[in-house]
Amino acid sequence: MKGLLKNFVAISALSSLAVMPLFLNAGEAAASPRKGTDASYIGAGFSAGVTNGGQDGDAATFGGNIHGRLKLGNTPFSARGQINFSDETSAIIPHVTVDVPIGGRTNAFVGAGYQFVEKDGRPTPSGNKDSVAVVAGVESQVSNNVLLYSNVTSGINAYRNSSASSVSINGGVGFKFR
Repeated sequence: MKGLLKNFVAISALSSLAVMPLFLNAGEAAASPRKGTDASYIGAGFSAGVTNGGQDGDAATFGGNIHGRLKLGNTPFSARGQINFSDETSAIIPHVTVDVPIGGRTNAFVGAGYQFVEKDGRPTPSGNKDSVAVVAGVESQVSNNVLLYSNVTSGINAYRNSSASSVSINGGVGFKFR
């Protein structure tokens, strides 16, 4: 129970960080139409694991990420792929998100998918075994072809020999291809 409470507090705190840009841009969002961005892009950046499963090979890990978004027509949905990697292995995380425009060229998104860890038992920023993954984040188009993105990804029961969930903070720069 203590571990569950600790994970809940960590996820709540990190979710607050992910949502903070929404409130910081509230004045801009109120003054402009809520169009958001419909850009499909691919990007790269950092990935920082902030939890561990309490066993050997479960340590919080820093690494990188590759993130892509494919906007699905005129719907509020996107197909996304994310790879969180460490120096030992990577977690491949396909997911579907609901995108909510919060400003002229900025979206918030939430979604779910599944993470596949290439080498089971080896640490990635998002755990060390296959698991269901949930994501919440923001993306903003800062020029015609460049976007900034950030998200918090949580793997449910993402550690071998542990029922702990993982939490990673991810961010980077994306380049629009469509």
